[in-house]
Amino acid sequence: MKITLAQQRPVYVAGVGWHPFQRPSGTPYVQLGLTAVRQALGDAGLRWADVNSAYTGTAMLGMAPGRPLYKHLGVTGIPMLQVENASASGSTAFRLACHDVAAGTSDISMVLGVDKMPTALGASNDTGVPRLDEVHVPPPVHFALLASEYLERHGATPEQLAAVAVKNYGNAALNPNAQRPKARTLEEDLAGPPIAGPLTRLQCCPIGEGAAAVVVVSDDAIDELGLDRSRCVRVLASVLRSEELYGAKSFDAELTRTATADAYRQAGIGPDDLDVVELHDAFSIEELQYVEAMGLAEEGKAAAALEAGDFSLGGRVAVSTSGGLLGSGHPIGPTGVGQIGEITTQIRGEAGARQHAGARTGLAHMVGLGAVCAVHVLQSVEGPR
Repeated sequence: MKITLAQQRPVYVAGVGWHPFQRPSGTPYVQLGLTAVRQALGDAGLRWADVNSAYTGTAMLGMAPGRPLYKHLGVTGIPMLQVENASASGSTAFRLACHDVAAGTSDISMVLGVDKMPTALGASNDTGVPRLDEVHVPPPVHFALLASEYLERHGATPEQLAAVAVKNYGNAALNPNAQRPKARTLEEDLAGPPIAGPLTRLQCCPIGEGAAAVVVVSDDAIDELGLDRSRCVRVLASVLRSEELYGAKSFDAELTRTATADAYRQAGIGPDDLDVVELHDAFSIEELQYVEAMGLAEEGKAAAALEAGDFSLGGRVAVSTSGGLLGSGHPIGPTGVGQIGEITTQIRGEAGARQHAGARTGLAHMVGLGAVCAVHVLQSVEGPR
């Protein structure tokens, strides 16, 4: 019988930290990661010596990057694990830390997402297996085809598609950790150079570098170390699924639908209970597809709901308050961890100018190459609205 997170002991996010997401630079990944880890420890009121385990989500750094990074904090003998799961690497590392603490193996676990673009050809070129991207449709074209299909099937307009990016850039302009912290107009978006089909440059996320960290703790750790329980956010559900056969349907959306449904069951909530959502909007069409798959809008109605302000700050449910992957950036390994940090910040009421009023329950969603989907539900210790 499967044991869900909800059936084990409660786990909480007690600390969050970032190195701002940015364009590729000469900054060493160790500096990126240590900045986020130290900030998360300070936010939680903990020392590195208090940490019982560490999970590091990366997709581009190669073998065992955690050890040379963490040694700058002290060599304490704790178990460490590197996690690679494409864009869901950080989300998967967070899931493993949550289950580690929920099972009682650890009381305090560090989750770090950190990445930099590789400076040389990666290991995939040395396998002896032909590269898939030489014969398969690249991501921008894949999502452009989905966008064209959505516009034709549901009568949505290019302007409504571009409005996803406009909303998210507006949120990113309020986020000090965002790679693209500049508000954009609909005219700027539509005038941008086309990348594929209806997708313009501003409707495609940037790949950069950065780091995000969160500290996962147990009830025992909160009590024994005197942590501020009012700033600890409960993790109600953790789901990780891989794709199935969906016929002619979009596998990204259908995988999201099944994973989110599992998360709702684990958490004992429904879509109407969500206040904030961070989702995988690497391309603008994804937000429209995924909010429908999550039950936040009827099929074909997401564009109209977006236009009505349902997904804006102050709306029915705020989607991508961080700016999403479009505005905040997508450095791969850190992205999913940054989502958890953003939702935690929102639930604490500490998001400043981008705060969504009354945020109590949030959902984080990441897909990895369409093969996997990670969904987490977090909630205030005070409970839902």
